Amino acid sequence: MVEGGISKADKTEFTECWKTSWRTPYIMRLALSAGIGGLLFGYDTGVISGALLYIKEDFRRVERSTLLQETIVSMAVAGAIVGAALGGWLNDKLGRKKSILIADFLFLIGSIIMAIAPNPLVIILGRIFVGLGVGMASMTSPLYISEASPARIRGALVSTNGLLITGGQFLSYLINLAFTKTPGTWRWMLGVAGVPAILQFVLMLTLPESPRWLYREDKVDEARDILERIYPADEVEEEMQALKTSIEEERAQESEIGETTMLGKIRKAWSNKVVRRGLYAGITVQVAQQFVGINTVMYYSPTIVQFAGFASKKTALALSLITSGLNAVGSIVSMCFVDRYGRRRLMLISMAGIITCLLALSVVFFQASAHAPAISKPDSTHLGGNSTCASYSTAADVSSWNCMTCLRAASECAFCSNGDHPYSAGACLASNPNVKQACKAERGREWYTAGCPSKFGFLSVILLGAYIISYSPGMGTAPWIVNSEIYPLKYRGIGGGIAAVANWVSNLIVSETFLSLTHALGSAGTFLLFAAFSFTGTLAIYFLVPETKGLQFEEVEKLLEQGFKPGSNKSRNAAHSTS
Repeated sequence: MVEGGISKADKTEFTECWKTSWRTPYIMRLALSAGIGGLLFGYDTGVISGALLYIKEDFRRVERSTLLQETIVSMAVAGAIVGAALGGWLNDKLGRKKSILIADFLFLIGSIIMAIAPNPLVIILGRIFVGLGVGMASMTSPLYISEASPARIRGALVSTNGLLITGGQFLSYLINLAFTKTPGTWRWMLGVAGVPAILQFVLMLTLPESPRWLYREDKVDEARDILERIYPADEVEEEMQALKTSIEEERAQESEIGETTMLGKIRKAWSNKVVRRGLYAGITVQVAQQFVGINTVMYYSPTIVQFAGFASKKTALALSLITSGLNAVGSIVSMCFVDRYGRRRLMLISMAGIITCLLALSVVFFQASAHAPAISKPDSTHLGGNSTCASYSTAADVSSWNCMTCLRAASECAFCSNGDHPYSAGACLASNPNVKQACKAERGREWYTAGCPSKFGFLSVILLGAYIISYSPGMGTAPWIVNSEIYPLKYRGIGGGIAAVANWVSNLIVSETFLSLTHALGSAGTFLLFAAFSFTGTLAIYFLVPETKGLQFEEVEKLLEQGFKPGSNKSRNAAHSTS
């Protein structure tokens, strides 16, 4: 994803995690129960891409309005921005456990609203509720796992949340495929999300609050009881002392900042040169992560596959499984290499691959558009005058029209392919259910509203897979790791929060504009634009983001204080020598 984060963990930590969890199953129960929040996060990211295909089929106003389609998709992101902000406050006020329970309730309510929605506006309302839950879960689930895990396996357990996010995305595509032939299609796709929300709600009721939050609230005995269930008896006292020391340091840092309001803390952070330089790097990688266009693939993957010339919804969903599966695999690959090759290098390599794939996609979609089947006037009128697209009928000169010209002319136009050969001249018809049925009733014909029959279709899918392979191991996870390492300890929460908001807002901008961009620029122009954004992001990463691999937090702080210069190890060596 796209959103969320994966805490770094090496192979040794994963081995230790397995051994510890086998000895103390309660630890894995805590992590997996809270990690369902990541599953919900991932499921919501992926499920709307398939559901949207069928929502357009049920509501004509959605099919005719790219803005309405974008809003249905992106309102969950808008809700998540608010949910993430509320989540931070609720985590401190009510605790991690109650925050997760509230997130589950919101997610369940949103799922029910969407499943029974009588019109698109109610779907949007449900998406907002789901987004609030997603935003809260994205903040709270990793935090709960981190605070309820033994320190020696914390990274590995927090990583389960990231894996469940990508796993949830993959699951959503499988669920979408399962309901393609079921009456109610999209209602089931969106409503099923309520099941894991109920499961997590029930599981969390049986689990304790985070020991760290309890200790901070002066509930020391309750914190000790939980630690006794997580750690061996001979380690509990040591962990209690570590918890006490950590919270005392945290309170001292808060006192040192001296601001009580969030706005005041942000102003104080920005006035600090080291934090400001850290924010340049942290915000850069988070914005770049979104403006490479990743969530256009996650939210609109089946639609993009249809742009490539696959008219069948089931085929589009099946091919989209490739992208979500590769994304999940890429997350695992990242864990193996991010500590070996470093965050900065991995991101730059990742961006090079992304730019190459986006440029190739732009060329392929341009060729597909240029070689789209022509429009046959006799074919366009053989079903009767009322069946022909009005824009085609009233055009002054239609001799140069092809399938793409027809589809771009108006949302009321659709292409009915040639029955004998899909790449031969076809018909430009009015996009309505009766004409669609008449088209598909004729032997060999297929109905196209998003893209055109193309010999380049499978190449587009292969390039989308290559794009995901380039993105996931580098830009998919490294930006979150950078943001966990780039800020001084006392400003880590503020800096990470600001960068996360930048990520969510960028996500909203991209998801709310993608279909409009494809309508205005075409698929080729849109992917070319994302390639340009990616190139800009690569330059920003090269000049603003230092390598944090292997550095202590104090060393990173010294490096930023001196000022980072790309291609020079001077700052890094100085940081090491003075630490």
